[in-house]
Amino acid sequence: MENALDEYLSHLRIERGASPRTAEAYRRDLERYLAFLDEQGVGSCDAVTPEIIAAFEKRLVEEGLATTTVRRRISAVRGYHKFLVREGLTASNPAEAVDIPKAADVLPDVLSIEEVGRMLDAYIDERPSGLRDRAILEVLYGCGLRVSEVCGLDLDNLHLDDGFLRVFGKGSKERIVPIAGAAERALRTYLAEGRSTLARGAAAANPDARAAVFLNQRGGRLGRQSVFNLVRKAGRAINRYDLHPHTLRHSFATHMLKGGADLRVLQEILGHADMSTLQVYTHLDRTHLHEEYAHAHPRDKM
Repeated sequence: MENALDEYLSHLRIERGASPRTAEAYRRDLERYLAFLDEQGVGSCDAVTPEIIAAFEKRLVEEGLATTTVRRRISAVRGYHKFLVREGLTASNPAEAVDIPKAADVLPDVLSIEEVGRMLDAYIDERPSGLRDRAILEVLYGCGLRVSEVCGLDLDNLHLDDGFLRVFGKGSKERIVPIAGAAERALRTYLAEGRSTLARGAAAANPDARAAVFLNQRGGRLGRQSVFNLVRKAGRAINRYDLHPHTLRHSFATHMLKGGADLRVLQEILGHADMSTLQVYTHLDRTHLHEEYAHAHPRDKM
């Protein structure tokens, strides 16, 4: 399918008059889609189904992408499959059955406060790897970090006595993220009782591993897939078998908003460049808004 992608990009540039910048944006979006198909074991155009494309859309939402980004990527997928049919490379267009999402359709999944509590309370493992995993879960929810940010944490990014982490997010942009309570305690416990054991592994001599906060069983820096697997495993305790790390980030943001956090403060903590990205969390908190309305508005009491 990669050869077909090159043909499609040429079609966009030559026949549709797309600028180099637009064509490059399509390339990035569709390469992400093709990587997802490969991950799902889909090796040909004819093997793609509407359900697979819908699963790709769900993945984009779970990754916390803005609604406009999700819409753009699904639109690119639809255009690509339409081109494949036109060129006779496949018999049908599975993307026709998948709607381009509206804002209301792409609200991310969020755990309740009670679900988060039950999930974390159920995760008890005193082994070094267990202390690490508990710390990761607490930091994902307690600080609202992305998976890449958790995996990328270095020891010199931790300022626990001062109550903050130095986090490097998208585009290597640095921000300060508060840490306290259960997340801080779990991280301190892992550092004091778990990390040194993991650091004895064969990969621990690597300079990158020596700097890393979270280590794998070989002593190297923990990878993203390990965190995905951890969160999926933790979700079983609350019957959430498809739990994604970004769901904990969404839950953090929603619970912070419900607790009265200022949107601009939340924007800084999450590392969003655009305030409009946070609009999704105001949608998620509709129930709380209705409760506040019922409590505060005088006409609601008549």
